[in-house]
Amino acid sequence: MVPVALRWSETDRDRLRRHLPEAVVVIPVGATEQHGPHLPTSTDTLIAAAVADGAAAAASDRSSRPLIVAPTIAWGASDHHLPYGGTLSLSPETLLAVICDLFRSIAAQGGRRVVLLNGHGGNIGVCHAAAAAGSTRFDLSVAHLDYWRLAGTEGEPPVPGHAGEFETSMVLAVRPDLVGPREPRTRVPEVLTVQDVDLHSGTVWRRIDGFTDRPELARVGDGERRLEDIVNRAADRLVEIASVL
Repeated sequence: MVPVALRWSETDRDRLRRHLPEAVVVIPVGATEQHGPHLPTSTDTLIAAAVADGAAAAASDRSSRPLIVAPTIAWGASDHHLPYGGTLSLSPETLLAVICDLFRSIAAQGGRRVVLLNGHGGNIGVCHAAAAAGSTRFDLSVAHLDYWRLAGTEGEPPVPGHAGEFETSMVLAVRPDLVGPREPRTRVPEVLTVQDVDLHSGTVWRRIDGFTDRPELARVGDGERRLEDIVNRAADRLVEIASVL
């Protein structure tokens, strides 16, 4: 089969029908939520889309299957950001239903393989649950990948944090025109952690004012390097997924 990477939204129905039975469909899952006073509310969506598009393009000539990138889901489970403003959130139940409806649509048209490429921490549990539901309800093979799991080395800032140095550098690489002024933080609030435990608490968010570490340290060169590295690793994963599903 000729290697191919397609954007679902830019492809006609007949070509999609031909490729879907053998293809891997990549669904980027983002969010629309506050990212401090300096980043756009589309940060998670921008990054998820950039990683998905870049990875599919980089993997297309090595993949044993066609790769089809679906339109990015632009709303995530972001209720914990509502107090700060600038947030459009789906409840976890609604997001789960949306993803499952997309799975149902793909399966009804002959698709058999899907990758959820997630760009927002609040979506992790929903993506995990959706992947399990898609495999049992619609007989799909579903992989779930959080992009930041492919990033980071010892000594780098928290990955990804929230609207801190890491994400700010990534947006500088993708849409620098959307990055606003970043006032230096004279005191970085401590992020409460317990080893091996995920904490969910409004108190934690209030302590850090809705964004982590030091976004003023972000540099476009660091963002470009990180994005390239993540895209290449994600491409490797897509090639491997295509070979085992």
